[in-house]
Amino acid sequence: MTNSQVEPQPSRRRKRRTAGVPTKASLPWKKIRNSLPPIEPLSVDEIEWIHQASLRVLAELGMKVTDEEARKIYREGGARIDDREEMVYLDPEMVEEIIKTVPPEFSMRARNPDKSVTLGGNHITFSGVGGPAFVSDLDRGRRPGTYAELCDYKKLFQTYDIIHYAGGGFEPLDLPENSRHLDVLLAQIRYTDKCLSISLLGSNKARDGLNMACILHGIAYEDLPDQVVIGGGINTNSPRLIDGPMAGGLIELARAGQPVIVTPFTLAGAMAPVTVIGAITQQNAEALAGIVLTQLVRPGVPTVYGGFTSNVDMRTGSPAFGTPEQTKASHITGQLCRRYQIPFRSSNTNASTSVDAQSAYESEMSLWGAVMGHANRIAHGGGWLEGGLVASFEKLIIDVEMMQMMAEFVEPLVVNEETLAIEAMREVQPGGHYFGTSHTMERYDSAFYSPIVSDWSNFENWKEAGGLDSAQRANAIWKQAINEYEQPPLDPAILEELEEYVAKRKQELIGVDAVLR
Repeated sequence: MTNSQVEPQPSRRRKRRTAGVPTKASLPWKKIRNSLPPIEPLSVDEIEWIHQASLRVLAELGMKVTDEEARKIYREGGARIDDREEMVYLDPEMVEEIIKTVPPEFSMRARNPDKSVTLGGNHITFSGVGGPAFVSDLDRGRRPGTYAELCDYKKLFQTYDIIHYAGGGFEPLDLPENSRHLDVLLAQIRYTDKCLSISLLGSNKARDGLNMACILHGIAYEDLPDQVVIGGGINTNSPRLIDGPMAGGLIELARAGQPVIVTPFTLAGAMAPVTVIGAITQQNAEALAGIVLTQLVRPGVPTVYGGFTSNVDMRTGSPAFGTPEQTKASHITGQLCRRYQIPFRSSNTNASTSVDAQSAYESEMSLWGAVMGHANRIAHGGGWLEGGLVASFEKLIIDVEMMQMMAEFVEPLVVNEETLAIEAMREVQPGGHYFGTSHTMERYDSAFYSPIVSDWSNFENWKEAGGLDSAQRANAIWKQAINEYEQPPLDPAILEELEEYVAKRKQELIGVDAVLR
């Protein structure tokens, strides 16, 4: 067995409880629906103006598409193609007609059927951070990610049911680049029983994900279009470029009837116009171009519109996240998605370099934009740090707290005789208190949100318990959660077949590397 095939050994951490640090306050698994009306900054006419401007961009300026097969698909669908310049031009009528085939809502099957999800409508789902090259914690600081640490991260994804997906984490840089997607997906399957995601950076990686999903769910490859069992996302290479690997991954997944999230990377002032409205117009054009491609490959395939418009620090050019501009963009993108009746993906992001107040308030701004924009999938929900370069163990726990609070916030309130509590008021004399009333005691365990990280004690009790700040409490919580982690059951025969597939594909990819050298 190669090093990348060896089961990572669990970290040797002492099992201990830290005074004042709760670890069992995780909300149970549930399907979250947003009962609140969305925030809509723009009028219907203004949204239509952006839509029409986006269509002009696609018709007059076009998209550069470097993949020959993708251009062929566009051509057969009615687009105008300039092969020499690798440009694709989409007529407005073509775009309007094709995007009508996108399902407004779809369900995605998890290994544990109780953890399947629905995207669209007013459903909200959260996923963990995905894509960073680095990992950090308070003990060892910032460092390149490793596979063993990624497996620990997946265990936390499994532990906290506010995270609905197995995908995400960080790149295990101790594994070969061309085969690490196999190990990453195997870790998703081994350590979680939630919905799967696969890298779409090339058709071969998408095909591997599809094959492994077939093994896990016991279905034939040709039967994949009948059920959604794995998803993936692409980024357009803003401005106005779909590159070869991304196009290849999109085509492969769409052919198999599996959902693709199409997300332009439009940072105002850098990869998009400096005005928020201009950036959103470009974002919309790029997203529609990718969505059209999914429907040309397979009409009716589930597709998600990804919004990621934010801005940059104009003094340095560095990306800025969790800004007022990003929040506005999320709300407006939600309006566009509802106009198209296409599921919406947004993000929980921040630009802080540490688990500090900035990381929290910027995350709260981006979460607010996503939730009140009625995003159906909130990507990077837990763990994002340093503009997406770092996956933090402590930030993951703090984000779990924030996502759980948002989930409770969107729960509808019930107004009836019991909740009006007139009888409870009758029980308490003026100047008294409600701590001991029957109305309070009957609701003692469920009256309010129970925090994971937040410390609601007074100063004296907080000091006696160690005087830990939120990052220090989160550090103790994630360690204890991993120590107490319970691996979900998986049929040994299925696991063996998956491991054999991974080993076989690694041998084939080693051969490919040798040829390339």
